[in-house]
Amino acid sequence: MSKVILVTGPARSGKSEWAETLAMQSQKAVIYVATATQNSADCEWQQRIQRHQQRRPQNWSTLEVPVELSTTLTEAKANTCILIDSLGTWVANLLFEEEESWENTVQDLLKTIELVTVDMIFVAEETGWGVVPAYPIGRTFRDRLGNLVRRLGAISEAVYLVTGGYVLNLSVLGTPLPAWGKEDKGRWG
Repeated sequence: MSKVILVTGPARSGKSEWAETLAMQSQKAVIYVATATQNSADCEWQQRIQRHQQRRPQNWSTLEVPVELSTTLTEAKANTCILIDSLGTWVANLLFEEEESWENTVQDLLKTIELVTVDMIFVAEETGWGVVPAYPIGRTFRDRLGNLVRRLGAISEAVYLVTGGYVLNLSVLGTPLPAWGKEDKGRWG
């Protein structure tokens, strides 16, 4: 049986560091799945990636997986811990998919998560706490990520919120909303 953990929070809150701590505590071989790709033309982006790389133990494997998360999870070997950082970047990489295609991609990911037998830790950004984006693509991104985080949270063993330098275990402190269903899509989407 796999363990699914979701770590969410705002930018620069420490969510990746907490996810890395949880991965180390698993005492399993860790595969770090980076959904971002390197861009040598963007020095600031490269510096961010390097900070993440320097923080991780040398014995962790790293895969760049901008799109094919389901395939990567399916191919993972038993007794490993997969750390996926981050879902926001993954959503951005697929932002121009049509709505039906996007929903199929999400359904495939959620089904895969429930079927694989490895521990998984997902890092996700909270983008819906601010102003409603003025442009349709920004609203699409925010809504897709928010819906994905909610749905993943519903099947996660533990959900952590990292904010202000503190970690809150929402699975212990909170009360889950009713299960996500297609009938909720219009109401919550």
